[in-house]
Amino acid sequence: MNAALPRPFVYLAWSNLAAQSAEQLSLAAVPLVAVLMLGAGPGEIGFLAAIQTLPFLLLSMPLGVLADRMSRQRLMVASEGLRAASLLVLLAMVLASKLGIGWLAALGFLGAVGTVGFSVAAPALVPALVPRDALAVANGRLELARSAAFTGGPALAGALVAWAGASTAFVLAAVLSISAVGLLQRLAEAPRPAASQRHPLLDVRDGARFVWQHELLRPMLMTGAVFNISWFVLQAGYVPYAVRVLGLGAQAVGFTLAMYGAGMVAGALLTSRVVARLPFGRAIQVGPAVAVVAAAAMAATLVVPAASLAALSFFLFGAGPMVWTITTTTLRQSVTASAMLGRVSAVFLTINAGARPIGAALGGVVGAAWGEPACLLLALAGFMLQAGIIFASRIAGLHRLPVAVA
Repeated sequence: MNAALPRPFVYLAWSNLAAQSAEQLSLAAVPLVAVLMLGAGPGEIGFLAAIQTLPFLLLSMPLGVLADRMSRQRLMVASEGLRAASLLVLLAMVLASKLGIGWLAALGFLGAVGTVGFSVAAPALVPALVPRDALAVANGRLELARSAAFTGGPALAGALVAWAGASTAFVLAAVLSISAVGLLQRLAEAPRPAASQRHPLLDVRDGARFVWQHELLRPMLMTGAVFNISWFVLQAGYVPYAVRVLGLGAQAVGFTLAMYGAGMVAGALLTSRVVARLPFGRAIQVGPAVAVVAAAAMAATLVVPAASLAALSFFLFGAGPMVWTITTTTLRQSVTASAMLGRVSAVFLTINAGARPIGAALGGVVGAAWGEPACLLLALAGFMLQAGIIFASRIAGLHRLPVAVA
Protein backbone atom coordinates (compact mmCIF):
# COMPACT_ATOMS: atom_id res chain seq x y z
CA MET A 1 0.00 0.00 0.00
CA ASN A 2 2.97 2.35 0.40
CA ALA A 3 4.82 2.16 -2.94
CA ALA A 4 6.11 5.60 -4.08
CA LEU A 5 4.02 7.46 -1.51
CA PRO A 6 5.34 9.37 1.55
CA ARG A 7 5.23 7.69 4.95
CA PRO A 8 2.70 10.17 6.44
CA PHE A 9 0.26 9.20 3.72
CA VAL A 10 0.91 5.51 4.45
CA TYR A 11 -0.30 6.09 8.01
CA LEU A 12 -3.38 7.84 6.62
CA ALA A 13 -4.04 5.01 4.17
CA TRP A 14 -3.83 2.28 6.81
CA SER A 15 -5.91 4.29 9.25
CA ASN A 16 -8.48 4.75 6.50
CA LEU A 17 -8.60 0.99 5.91
CA ALA A 18 -9.08 0.33 9.63
CA ALA A 19 -11.74 3.04 9.99
CA GLN A 20 -13.67 1.97 6.88
CA SER A 21 -13.58 -1.67 8.04
CA ALA A 22 -14.85 -0.70 11.49
CA GLU A 23 -17.66 1.31 9.93
CA GLN A 24 -18.78 -1.45 7.57
CA LEU A 25 -18.60 -4.11 10.30
CA SER A 26 -20.79 -2.06 12.62
CA LEU A 27 -23.23 -1.00 9.90
CA ALA A 28 -23.79 -4.64 8.99
CA ALA A 29 -23.87 -5.96 12.57
CA VAL A 30 -26.36 -3.43 13.99
CA PRO A 31 -29.41 -4.50 11.93
CA LEU A 32 -28.54 -8.16 12.52
CA VAL A 33 -28.43 -7.53 16.26
CA ALA A 34 -31.66 -5.55 16.08
CA VAL A 35 -33.48 -8.41 14.36
CA LEU A 36 -31.91 -11.40 16.14
CA MET A 37 -31.65 -10.00 19.68
CA LEU A 38 -34.40 -7.40 19.82
CA GLY A 39 -36.95 -8.80 17.36
CA ALA A 40 -36.96 -5.63 15.26
CA GLY A 41 -39.10 -5.45 12.14
CA PRO A 42 -38.86 -3.39 8.94
CA GLY A 43 -40.07 -0.23 10.71
CA GLU A 44 -37.33 -0.34 13.33
CA ILE A 45 -34.65 -1.22 10.77
CA GLY A 46 -35.76 1.68 8.58
CA PHE A 47 -35.66 3.98 11.62
CA LEU A 48 -32.10 2.90 12.44
CA ALA A 49 -30.97 3.43 8.83
CA ALA A 50 -32.55 6.91 8.75
CA ILE A 51 -30.88 7.94 12.02
CA GLN A 52 -27.49 6.84 10.71
CA THR A 53 -27.86 9.01 7.58
CA LEU A 54 -28.90 12.20 9.43
CA PRO A 55 -25.34 13.34 10.34
CA PHE A 56 -24.43 13.45 6.64
CA LEU A 57 -27.21 15.96 6.04
CA LEU A 58 -26.99 17.92 9.27
CA LEU A 59 -23.29 18.01 10.08
CA SER A 60 -21.29 17.77 6.85
CA MET A 61 -21.09 21.55 6.42
CA PRO A 62 -20.35 22.40 10.09
CA LEU A 63 -17.63 19.75 10.18
CA GLY A 64 -16.33 20.99 6.83
CA VAL A 65 -15.92 24.46 8.36
CA LEU A 66 -14.06 22.87 11.29
CA ALA A 67 -11.79 21.02 8.85
CA ASP A 68 -10.78 24.39 7.39
CA ARG A 69 -10.32 26.07 10.78
CA MET A 70 -8.41 23.45 12.79
CA SER A 71 -5.85 20.70 12.28
CA ARG A 72 -7.39 18.11 9.98
CA GLN A 73 -5.38 15.43 11.71
CA ARG A 74 -6.86 16.37 15.09
CA LEU A 75 -10.37 16.48 13.63
CA MET A 76 -9.92 12.97 12.22
CA VAL A 77 -8.53 11.69 15.53
CA ALA A 78 -11.49 13.18 17.41
CA SER A 79 -13.98 11.84 14.86
CA GLU A 80 -12.59 8.32 14.87
CA GLY A 81 -12.28 8.45 18.65
CA LEU A 82 -15.99 9.24 18.83
CA ARG A 83 -16.75 6.19 16.67
CA ALA A 84 -14.53 4.00 18.85
CA ALA A 85 -16.27 5.26 21.99
CA SER A 86 -19.71 4.55 20.52
CA LEU A 87 -18.61 1.01 19.65
CA LEU A 88 -17.23 0.40 23.15
CA VAL A 89 -20.47 1.57 24.74
CA LEU A 90 -22.42 -0.60 22.30
CA LEU A 91 -20.27 -3.59 23.23
CA ALA A 92 -20.79 -2.94 26.94
CA MET A 93 -24.55 -2.80 26.52
CA VAL A 94 -24.59 -6.04 24.52
CA LEU A 95 -22.57 -7.79 27.24
CA ALA A 96 -24.83 -6.37 29.95
CA SER A 97 -27.99 -7.33 28.01
CA LYS A 98 -29.28 -3.75 28.25
CA LEU A 99 -29.34 -2.93 24.56
CA GLY A 100 -32.50 -1.46 23.01
CA ILE A 101 -33.52 0.13 19.72
CA GLY A 102 -33.16 3.61 21.23
CA TRP A 103 -29.57 2.94 22.28
CA LEU A 104 -28.77 1.41 18.90
CA ALA A 105 -30.09 4.55 17.20
CA ALA A 106 -28.26 6.98 19.50
CA LEU A 107 -24.94 5.15 19.28
CA GLY A 108 -25.35 4.67 15.53
CA PHE A 109 -25.87 8.43 15.20
CA LEU A 110 -22.65 9.12 17.13
CA GLY A 111 -20.72 6.64 15.02
CA ALA A 112 -22.01 8.31 11.86
CA VAL A 113 -20.89 11.70 13.17
CA GLY A 114 -17.40 10.21 13.34
CA THR A 115 -17.73 8.99 9.77
CA VAL A 116 -18.70 12.46 8.55
CA GLY A 117 -15.79 14.14 10.32
CA PHE A 118 -13.36 11.59 8.90
CA SER A 119 -14.89 11.89 5.42
CA VAL A 120 -14.62 15.68 5.12
CA ALA A 121 -11.13 15.93 6.62
CA ALA A 122 -9.38 13.08 4.78
CA PRO A 123 -9.65 14.46 1.19
CA ALA A 124 -8.62 17.88 2.50
CA LEU A 125 -5.53 16.41 4.17
CA VAL A 126 -4.26 14.33 1.23
CA PRO A 127 -2.80 17.26 -0.82
CA ALA A 128 -0.69 18.23 2.21
CA LEU A 129 0.83 14.74 2.40
CA VAL A 130 1.57 13.77 -1.22
CA PRO A 131 2.99 15.53 -4.30
CA ARG A 132 0.47 16.89 -6.78
CA ASP A 133 1.40 14.33 -9.46
CA ALA A 134 0.64 11.51 -6.99
CA LEU A 135 -2.85 12.71 -6.01
CA ALA A 136 -4.68 10.28 -8.28
CA VAL A 137 -2.64 7.34 -7.00
CA ALA A 138 -3.16 8.39 -3.39
CA ASN A 139 -6.90 8.81 -3.82
CA GLY A 140 -6.99 5.42 -5.53
CA ARG A 141 -5.35 3.82 -2.49
CA LEU A 142 -7.93 5.35 -0.17
CA GLU A 143 -10.83 4.24 -2.36
CA LEU A 144 -9.38 0.75 -2.71
CA ALA A 145 -9.46 0.46 1.09
CA ARG A 146 -13.08 1.64 1.13
CA SER A 147 -13.96 -0.88 -1.57
CA ALA A 148 -12.31 -3.74 0.28
CA ALA A 149 -14.13 -2.80 3.50
CA PHE A 150 -17.43 -2.44 1.64
CA THR A 151 -16.97 -5.85 0.05
CA GLY A 152 -15.75 -7.83 3.04
CA GLY A 153 -17.30 -6.01 6.00
CA PRO A 154 -20.92 -7.20 5.70
CA ALA A 155 -19.94 -10.83 5.07
CA LEU A 156 -17.51 -10.83 8.00
CA ALA A 157 -20.07 -9.21 10.30
CA GLY A 158 -22.67 -11.81 9.39
CA ALA A 159 -20.24 -14.65 9.99
CA LEU A 160 -19.10 -13.27 13.35
CA VAL A 161 -22.65 -12.69 14.61
CA ALA A 162 -23.69 -16.18 13.49
CA TRP A 163 -20.65 -18.05 14.78
CA ALA A 164 -19.49 -16.14 17.85
CA GLY A 165 -22.24 -13.70 18.80
CA ALA A 166 -22.78 -9.98 18.34
CA SER A 167 -20.16 -9.02 20.93
CA THR A 168 -17.35 -10.45 18.77
CA ALA A 169 -18.30 -8.26 15.79
CA PHE A 170 -18.31 -5.14 17.98
CA VAL A 171 -15.00 -6.11 19.63
CA LEU A 172 -13.33 -6.35 16.23
CA ALA A 173 -14.92 -3.10 15.04
CA ALA A 174 -13.76 -1.29 18.20
CA VAL A 175 -10.21 -2.67 17.87
CA LEU A 176 -10.06 -1.51 14.24
CA SER A 177 -11.37 1.94 15.14
CA ILE A 178 -8.88 2.35 17.99
CA SER A 179 -6.09 1.21 15.64
CA ALA A 180 -7.17 3.91 13.17
CA VAL A 181 -6.85 6.52 15.92
CA GLY A 182 -3.35 5.30 16.78
CA LEU A 183 -2.24 5.47 13.15
CA LEU A 184 -3.68 8.96 12.71
CA GLN A 185 -1.74 10.19 15.71
CA ARG A 186 1.50 9.26 13.91
CA LEU A 187 0.79 11.73 11.11
CA ALA A 188 2.87 14.88 10.91
CA GLU A 189 0.61 17.57 9.44
CA ALA A 190 2.30 20.76 8.31
CA PRO A 191 1.32 23.93 10.23
CA ARG A 192 -1.50 25.92 8.66
CA PRO A 193 -2.48 29.62 8.89
CA ALA A 194 -4.43 30.83 11.90
CA ALA A 195 -8.12 29.95 11.90
CA SER A 196 -10.63 32.41 10.51
CA GLN A 197 -12.55 34.51 13.03
CA ARG A 198 -15.52 35.09 10.70
CA HIS A 199 -18.99 33.81 11.44
CA PRO A 200 -19.16 30.11 10.44
CA LEU A 201 -22.20 30.74 8.22
CA LEU A 202 -20.11 33.09 6.09
CA ASP A 203 -17.57 30.31 5.59
CA VAL A 204 -20.35 27.90 4.65
CA ARG A 205 -21.72 30.42 2.17
CA ASP A 206 -18.29 30.97 0.60
CA GLY A 207 -17.72 27.24 0.20
CA ALA A 208 -21.09 26.64 -1.44
CA ARG A 209 -20.69 29.71 -3.68
CA PHE A 210 -17.23 28.63 -4.77
CA VAL A 211 -18.49 25.19 -5.83
CA TRP A 212 -21.53 26.54 -7.65
CA GLN A 213 -19.63 29.25 -9.53
CA HIS A 214 -16.70 27.07 -10.54
CA GLU A 215 -16.99 25.87 -14.14
CA LEU A 216 -15.53 22.45 -13.30
CA LEU A 217 -16.96 21.80 -9.84
CA ARG A 218 -20.57 22.74 -10.63
CA PRO A 219 -21.14 20.06 -13.31
CA MET A 220 -19.43 17.51 -11.06
CA LEU A 221 -21.82 18.40 -8.24
CA MET A 222 -24.87 18.20 -10.53
CA THR A 223 -23.73 14.90 -12.03
CA GLY A 224 -23.21 13.40 -8.58
CA ALA A 225 -26.65 14.50 -7.41
CA VAL A 226 -28.43 13.01 -10.43
CA PHE A 227 -26.36 9.83 -10.17
CA ASN A 228 -27.30 9.31 -6.52
CA ILE A 229 -31.00 9.93 -7.16
CA SER A 230 -30.94 7.44 -10.04
CA TRP A 231 -28.94 4.86 -8.06
CA PHE A 232 -31.41 4.88 -5.19
CA VAL A 233 -34.37 4.72 -7.57
CA LEU A 234 -32.79 1.54 -8.91
CA GLN A 235 -32.04 0.22 -5.41
CA ALA A 236 -35.64 0.78 -4.32
CA GLY A 237 -36.95 -1.53 -7.01
CA TYR A 238 -34.19 -4.07 -7.57
CA VAL A 239 -34.68 -6.67 -4.82
CA PRO A 240 -38.45 -7.10 -5.31
CA TYR A 241 -37.87 -7.04 -9.08
CA ALA A 242 -35.17 -9.71 -8.83
CA VAL A 243 -37.44 -11.97 -6.77
CA ARG A 244 -40.76 -11.42 -8.52
CA VAL A 245 -39.72 -10.90 -12.13
CA LEU A 246 -36.30 -12.53 -12.51
CA GLY A 247 -37.27 -15.37 -10.20
CA LEU A 248 -34.05 -15.22 -8.18
CA GLY A 249 -33.71 -16.74 -4.74
CA ALA A 250 -32.04 -15.05 -1.78
CA GLN A 251 -28.62 -16.51 -2.58
CA ALA A 252 -28.75 -15.41 -6.22
CA VAL A 253 -29.90 -11.92 -5.24
CA GLY A 254 -27.03 -11.71 -2.77
CA PHE A 255 -24.57 -12.77 -5.47
CA THR A 256 -25.72 -10.07 -7.88
CA LEU A 257 -25.46 -7.42 -5.16
CA ALA A 258 -21.99 -8.65 -4.18
CA MET A 259 -20.78 -7.93 -7.71
CA TYR A 260 -21.08 -4.24 -6.88
CA GLY A 261 -18.29 -4.54 -4.32
CA ALA A 262 -16.18 -6.57 -6.75
CA GLY A 263 -16.64 -3.83 -9.32
CA MET A 264 -15.55 -1.18 -6.83
CA VAL A 265 -12.30 -3.05 -6.18
CA ALA A 266 -11.69 -3.47 -9.92
CA GLY A 267 -12.37 0.22 -10.55
CA ALA A 268 -10.01 1.32 -7.79
CA LEU A 269 -7.24 -0.89 -9.20
CA LEU A 270 -7.77 0.26 -12.80
CA THR A 271 -8.11 4.00 -12.29
CA SER A 272 -4.38 4.78 -12.40
CA ARG A 273 -4.17 3.10 -15.81
CA VAL A 274 -7.21 4.96 -17.05
CA VAL A 275 -5.74 8.28 -15.94
CA ALA A 276 -2.38 7.43 -17.54
CA ARG A 277 -3.89 6.56 -20.93
CA LEU A 278 -6.68 9.13 -21.34
CA PRO A 279 -6.87 12.93 -21.20
CA PHE A 280 -7.94 13.78 -17.66
CA GLY A 281 -11.37 15.05 -18.73
CA ARG A 282 -12.07 11.82 -20.60
CA ALA A 283 -10.99 9.80 -17.58
CA ILE A 284 -13.57 11.67 -15.50
CA GLN A 285 -16.25 10.87 -18.10
CA VAL A 286 -15.57 7.13 -17.87
CA GLY A 287 -17.63 6.75 -14.69
CA PRO A 288 -20.86 8.39 -15.95
CA ALA A 289 -20.54 6.60 -19.30
CA VAL A 290 -20.09 3.19 -17.69
CA ALA A 291 -23.07 3.93 -15.42
CA VAL A 292 -25.25 4.32 -18.51
CA VAL A 293 -24.03 0.97 -19.83
CA ALA A 294 -24.71 -0.60 -16.42
CA ALA A 295 -28.25 0.81 -16.32
CA ALA A 296 -28.85 -0.39 -19.86
CA ALA A 297 -27.71 -3.90 -18.87
CA MET A 298 -30.18 -3.88 -15.98
CA ALA A 299 -32.98 -2.62 -18.25
CA ALA A 300 -32.11 -5.40 -20.71
CA THR A 301 -33.25 -7.93 -18.12
CA LEU A 302 -36.79 -6.79 -18.95
CA VAL A 303 -36.26 -8.51 -22.31
CA VAL A 304 -33.75 -11.19 -21.28
CA PRO A 305 -34.46 -12.03 -17.62
CA ALA A 306 -31.01 -13.39 -16.76
CA ALA A 307 -29.23 -13.12 -13.42
CA SER A 308 -25.93 -12.78 -15.27
CA LEU A 309 -27.09 -9.48 -16.80
CA ALA A 310 -28.06 -8.17 -13.38
CA ALA A 311 -24.70 -9.24 -11.97
CA LEU A 312 -22.88 -7.54 -14.85
CA SER A 313 -24.89 -4.39 -14.20
CA PHE A 314 -23.88 -4.23 -10.55
CA PHE A 315 -20.24 -4.96 -11.40
CA LEU A 316 -20.21 -2.03 -13.84
CA PHE A 317 -21.98 0.19 -11.32
CA GLY A 318 -19.14 -0.54 -8.92
CA ALA A 319 -16.26 -0.16 -11.38
CA GLY A 320 -17.19 2.90 -13.44
CA PRO A 321 -18.32 5.22 -10.66
CA MET A 322 -15.23 4.27 -8.66
CA VAL A 323 -13.13 5.77 -11.46
CA TRP A 324 -15.38 8.83 -11.20
CA THR A 325 -14.88 9.12 -7.44
CA ILE A 326 -11.09 8.97 -7.65
CA THR A 327 -10.68 11.31 -10.62
CA THR A 328 -13.19 13.92 -9.41
CA THR A 329 -11.68 13.94 -5.92
CA THR A 330 -8.28 14.54 -7.51
CA LEU A 331 -9.63 17.39 -9.65
CA ARG A 332 -11.42 18.91 -6.66
CA GLN A 333 -8.19 18.86 -4.64
CA SER A 334 -6.29 20.48 -7.49
CA VAL A 335 -8.61 23.42 -8.20
CA THR A 336 -9.51 24.24 -4.59
CA ALA A 337 -7.34 26.31 -2.26
CA SER A 338 -6.14 24.35 0.77
CA ALA A 339 -7.97 26.71 3.14
CA MET A 340 -11.33 25.79 1.56
CA LEU A 341 -10.90 22.04 0.91
CA GLY A 342 -12.87 20.96 3.97
CA ARG A 343 -15.92 23.03 3.03
CA VAL A 344 -15.80 21.99 -0.60
CA SER A 345 -15.65 18.31 0.39
CA ALA A 346 -18.57 18.94 2.74
CA VAL A 347 -20.67 20.52 -0.03
CA PHE A 348 -20.28 17.42 -2.18
CA LEU A 349 -20.97 15.10 0.77
CA THR A 350 -24.11 17.03 1.74
CA ILE A 351 -25.59 17.13 -1.77
CA ASN A 352 -24.85 13.46 -2.44
CA ALA A 353 -26.33 12.44 0.92
CA GLY A 354 -29.38 14.60 0.35
CA ALA A 355 -29.99 13.09 -3.07
CA ARG A 356 -30.20 9.56 -1.69
CA PRO A 357 -33.48 9.79 0.26
CA ILE A 358 -34.98 11.68 -2.69
CA GLY A 359 -34.08 8.79 -4.98
CA ALA A 360 -35.31 6.17 -2.52
CA ALA A 361 -38.64 7.98 -2.08
CA LEU A 362 -39.03 8.50 -5.82
CA GLY A 363 -38.27 4.84 -6.48
CA GLY A 364 -40.80 3.79 -3.86
CA VAL A 365 -43.55 5.96 -5.38
CA VAL A 366 -42.82 4.89 -8.96
CA GLY A 367 -42.53 1.22 -7.98
CA ALA A 368 -45.82 1.31 -6.07
CA ALA A 369 -47.66 3.06 -8.89
CA TRP A 370 -46.25 1.38 -12.00
CA GLY A 371 -44.23 -1.59 -10.76
CA GLU A 372 -40.54 -2.34 -10.33
CA PRO A 373 -39.75 -2.38 -14.08
CA ALA A 374 -40.67 1.31 -14.16
CA CYS A 375 -37.94 1.95 -11.57
CA LEU A 376 -35.39 0.38 -13.89
CA LEU A 377 -36.45 2.54 -16.82
CA LEU A 378 -36.58 5.72 -14.74
CA ALA A 379 -33.11 4.95 -13.39
CA LEU A 380 -31.81 4.46 -16.94
CA ALA A 381 -33.17 7.88 -17.91
CA GLY A 382 -31.50 9.42 -14.86
CA PHE A 383 -28.14 7.84 -15.64
CA MET A 384 -28.37 9.12 -19.21
CA LEU A 385 -29.04 12.61 -17.82
CA GLN A 386 -26.01 12.54 -15.50
CA ALA A 387 -23.77 11.47 -18.38
CA GLY A 388 -25.21 14.26 -20.52
CA ILE A 389 -24.39 16.86 -17.86
CA ILE A 390 -20.73 15.91 -17.61
CA PHE A 391 -20.23 15.38 -21.35
CA ALA A 392 -21.67 18.84 -22.05
CA SER A 393 -19.41 20.55 -19.50
CA ARG A 394 -15.96 22.07 -19.96
CA ILE A 395 -14.50 19.02 -18.27
CA ALA A 396 -14.78 17.28 -21.66
CA GLY A 397 -11.87 19.39 -22.97
CA LEU A 398 -9.61 18.97 -19.94
CA HIS A 399 -6.40 17.34 -21.19
CA ARG A 400 -4.49 17.32 -17.91
CA LEU A 401 -4.94 18.15 -14.27
CA PRO A 402 -5.24 21.96 -13.87
CA VAL A 403 -2.47 23.94 -12.25
CA ALA A 404 -2.61 23.53 -8.49
CA VAL A 405 -4.27 26.24 -6.41
CA ALA A 406 -2.27 27.65 -3.52
